[in-house]
Amino acid sequence: MQKITPHLWFDKEAKEAAEFYVSVFGGNSHSGKITTLHETPSGDTPIAPFTLLGHEFMSMSAGPLFKFNPSVSFIVAFKSKEEVDAIWKKLSAGGQALMELGEYPFNKRYGWTADKYGLSWQVLLDDGHYQYRQPITPTLLFVGEVCGKAEEAMNFYASIFPKGNVGEIARYGARMAPEKEGTVMHGSFFLAGQEFFAMDSAHEHKFKFNEAISFMVYCDDQAEIDRYWEKLSAVPEAEQCGWLKDKFGLSWQIVSTAMGEMLQKGTPEQIDRVTQAFLPMKKIIIADLEKAYEG
Repeated sequence: MQKITPHLWFDKEAKEAAEFYVSVFGGNSHSGKITTLHETPSGDTPIAPFTLLGHEFMSMSAGPLFKFNPSVSFIVAFKSKEEVDAIWKKLSAGGQALMELGEYPFNKRYGWTADKYGLSWQVLLDDGHYQYRQPITPTLLFVGEVCGKAEEAMNFYASIFPKGNVGEIARYGARMAPEKEGTVMHGSFFLAGQEFFAMDSAHEHKFKFNEAISFMVYCDDQAEIDRYWEKLSAVPEAEQCGWLKDKFGLSWQIVSTAMGEMLQKGTPEQIDRVTQAFLPMKKIIIADLEKAYEG
């Protein structure tokens, strides 16, 4: 299991989207077991895990409260132009191209698209100029009030997670207005052995980080939950059901590995008891979930 798993909030399409992405990427991609949580604030909420090219995702259908936007996207690198073109065709169908597929100064075959569900993908040719550690890499775009804070965020996250460190950073130059010289044009950082990218953009954007995409952090015990919660949570009113927002506005879910197992392996009655136990919680309390699970 990945330490950190991207979580996607859909209106009603989580299961459909999971199947779509698995069909698009093929290879080491597959859907997981669907679990439905009952009597949540969104009604019955299906939870749909899936894996793309060995990279784990979680998704749920929980109503139209949040929309995907380009503040979080996923970079997918392929070794051939043919692979890039094939994936682009599938992901862009019914969606909206943010940067059309083509040749750019930074890459010979690159495109950025929102797919038919609104989720953003950057598809590019792995031409050897950068060593991609994984086939799909979450990418954070710092805009608006947090523009210029990408490097601060990378260092902050790296200080919190095991095996955390900041990798290569390409910076904006003096003649790249409206970008501020020295801010992050593209940077890599590593958390728990997983690679992430970050970018600043001073252009006018009508979006920012929101709960449509969060990052689940799986914890083995209460002490670990407590530590991440203390380090990351910066918006008290956003704390609910293990969810929090950090000082940059990015959403995280600090969850228990045991809780995930309960929801996957429990009987319908056990799952319902665990659901009703964690819904009123802010920070997850493992002992209370275990009591609910055991009845």
